[in-house]
This record gives sequence, C-alpha cells and structure tokens, in this order.
Amino acid sequence: MVPALAVALAATALLDWHAVCRDHRRVEAVAKPLVMVLLAALALALGAGATGTGRWLLAAIALGGVGDVALLGDSEPRFLGGLGAFLLGHLVYVAAFVSLGFHGGWALGGLAVVILNLATAGRRILVSAMRQDRTLGGAVAAYMLVIAAMTVTAWGTGRPMVALGAVVFVVSDTVLALDRFVRPRPGSRVLVMVTYHVGQVLMVLGALR
Repeated sequence: MVPALAVALAATALLDWHAVCRDHRRVEAVAKPLVMVLLAALALALGAGATGTGRWLLAAIALGGVGDVALLGDSEPRFLGGLGAFLLGHLVYVAAFVSLGFHGGWALGGLAVVILNLATAGRRILVSAMRQDRTLGGAVAAYMLVIAAMTVTAWGTGRPMVALGAVVFVVSDTVLALDRFVRPRPGSRVLVMVTYHVGQVLMVLGALR
C-alpha cells in the first residue's frame, strides 16, 4: 500500500507541475488538490492516525488542501482565503513539531534561516505589501510570523528531513510572495509548486519516520 501511494503521489505531483508549466488550468484544478489527498493517504498508511503528532500532520495537510483550492483563483479574496488556510496550517505544523520535542541547538539553525529570509526577501515583500494595502500588509506580516515559528520548531525537532522540508517550504512561500507583491518572474509558479510539494512531503515523512 505505501509504495503504491508513494508512486501515485509522485506521479500526480509531476502532472500538476506540468499543468502549471503549460498553464493547463483544468488539469491543475484536479491535480493540485489531489496531491494533498494522496499525501494524507500516505500519512495514514504510515500510521499518522494512531499518534497525536500524526493527527496534527493530517490536519495541516487538510488545511493545505483548502489553501490550494482557494489559490486556484487569482482574486484578492481568494488569495486572502488561501493565506488564512495556510496560516492555520503552519500553526498546526507548529503543534505537530513541538509534540516531537524541542532541541534548542537545532532551533538556532531555524532561527538563522528566519533572520536571513526576513533581512532579504521578507523585508521587500512586507514593504511592498504595506504600500499596496495596510490590511493586506498586516495579514502578510502575521503570516510571516507564523511561518517563522513553523521553521524554528521544525528545526527544533532535531530531525534533518523535517528541517530541510521547512526550508524548502519557506522558499515556496517566499517565491510566491515575491511574485505577487514585488515583481512577477518567469517560471515562478512552477518553482512555487515544486518546492511546496517537496517541502511538505519532507516534513510529513520526516515527522512520521
């Protein structure tokens, strides 16, 4: 069961990346949420339903799926809806990672990642979002705070795969925000989806191993 689900997950993710690359919105509308459904199924097959950490992970995956569906549209209300779902998802990931323990030395590595990101791309994103709309800027600031907490607690687990997954996830969110608030870049949508999927798979598998 686990190998079959892993293959199905990988194949669906590849299909979604191809759809994003070719701008096949109908295919993306199916493949994008299906990736998260398959990730949840894989987590369940690995025993996620039997542990507190696993149940937190399943909730985070579900919220990611809600955010994915919201971001299939380009309007600001859908963007804010997706932002809210992902913000809650990151909070749930924080709960999952804290349940695995907290190693201060490892957490410092996550803090370094957060500071570096905020001092570079994060600052540009926040300034640009504030200029566009203060309410939107406030929502972006709250999101950045929560993903910072997720990154630090992911590193705090002391599990390299979880820590790496958090960094990759941060890359995804950063590229998405730069594209929306600073300047669109060619190929950014594909990069966002690849890093988004890879980051979550690494975090989930690393937390369940």
